[in-house]
Amino acid sequence: MAETPDVTVIVAVYNTMPYLTDCLTSLAGQSIGLERLQVVAVDDGSTDGSGKELDRFADLYPGVFTVIHQDNSGGPAAPSNRGLEAARGRYVFFLGADDHLGAEALERMVACADEHGSDVVLGRTEGVNGRHILQDVYERTEPDLSLYDSALPYSLSNTKLFRRSLITEHGLRFPEDMPVASDQPFTIEACVRARRISVLADYTYYYAVRRADDSNITYRTGPLARLRSAEQLITFTAGLLPPGPRRDAVLERHFAWELAKLLRVEFLDFEPDEQDAICERVDELSCRYLTDRIRAGLTRTQRYRLALAARRDVAALCRSLRRPGTEPLVLEGDEVFERLPGYGSLDPECFAFQGAVAKRVARGMRLELSPARGGFTMRVTVPLLGACARVPADLALLGAPAEVSRALAADGSGTVLTARLSARRLVRQLGRRRLTLSFCAGGERYEISLPAPAAPQRTWAWHRFGPRRALLQSGKHDNLLLVVSKISLRPLRRRQP
Repeated sequence: MAETPDVTVIVAVYNTMPYLTDCLTSLAGQSIGLERLQVVAVDDGSTDGSGKELDRFADLYPGVFTVIHQDNSGGPAAPSNRGLEAARGRYVFFLGADDHLGAEALERMVACADEHGSDVVLGRTEGVNGRHILQDVYERTEPDLSLYDSALPYSLSNTKLFRRSLITEHGLRFPEDMPVASDQPFTIEACVRARRISVLADYTYYYAVRRADDSNITYRTGPLARLRSAEQLITFTAGLLPPGPRRDAVLERHFAWELAKLLRVEFLDFEPDEQDAICERVDELSCRYLTDRIRAGLTRTQRYRLALAARRDVAALCRSLRRPGTEPLVLEGDEVFERLPGYGSLDPECFAFQGAVAKRVARGMRLELSPARGGFTMRVTVPLLGACARVPADLALLGAPAEVSRALAADGSGTVLTARLSARRLVRQLGRRRLTLSFCAGGERYEISLPAPAAPQRTWAWHRFGPRRALLQSGKHDNLLLVVSKISLRPLRRRQP
């Protein structure tokens, strides 16, 4: 190995067998060549044989693999810092001990950094065993990538190539008091200080593995530890960058990712004190750092949940998570809103509905049919409300003559359309007709088939050409059909004496 190798790969190791073997094997087989490579593996008190596996590779590749054994520190930050102290390469690359590299990864990244003067190089990463890796930043190869107007803030792991002189000049280290995401402050500052950042999308450089037992630190960290890390990330970024668009570009990721992920359906499983702590910290962080520019970059759901948490309204947040997609829609002129908990007291943009109106309405409709004197009574509960969710939606019934009235559902689930169907009027026209519901939403008119009844309903009435039957039944696509047909009158035979 050269006195100053081209690249030092640092591997923080804690109980990663059997994945560790693939990780180390991928390093030994790098096309850059062992003479240009230094591997520093720090065993953070493993108890599963990982330390012995590291020693085995050190024996196989003396002078290339350096192994450091230490007591368990509780996270990857301390062993990563220890690895930096031993690094001699012109560049440093951090590799997860359960992950592995493409055979040409290091050679390609070092060549890119040398050619373009890059201080940070990202290589395209793919997930293994269902590991989700955002791919936006890897859309195309880009020799000069900005932290502030790209998807880079959503790819802040330390699994990148860093120029070691940049690390030394700015004293970059991993914060050892962060239980999770301790690589992000290091990566953020490196990207802020870098003269040039490059991304390579022409090859699979890195394979990020999800362990079969989900024991990756990302998957097993509790909510309060994740909350503490999110707060540290936000305050670190705010201290590194002055207020303005650049800071907002990075902070948007932390609000959309670290904080918003704490407010998903798993929030329901947290202990009450954990729920209260999360909402309290979201409130404080939002007051200090959540600008209009950041808010505009969030999804509607993220804005809504962060707003509820910032109000410390745990009960409303839990209600919104228990049955997502079941609340009625509110028709306000040319706009459509979702009447979620807090509707009317938060920013209306939090409730703007962005899904398929017809599908949502069809899924939530309920039909009741009952016989009535001289016909039927139909009650359709539709998950739609009128202005300010205080009046019934303007609904019409098509396909059958009826006397129609509308009222708010007693349970607030929408509008109840009651139609009285007279048999005499139903039988005037023979044939099959589909009964539909008509309404306007978002400036468009919709016609949606009514759901099929639980059981067919029949009635009949005299017409000037004879008796006719009206049948309400299920159609081919489980919709409601009105079928009007003649009733044949068979002459009665006289009984023989």
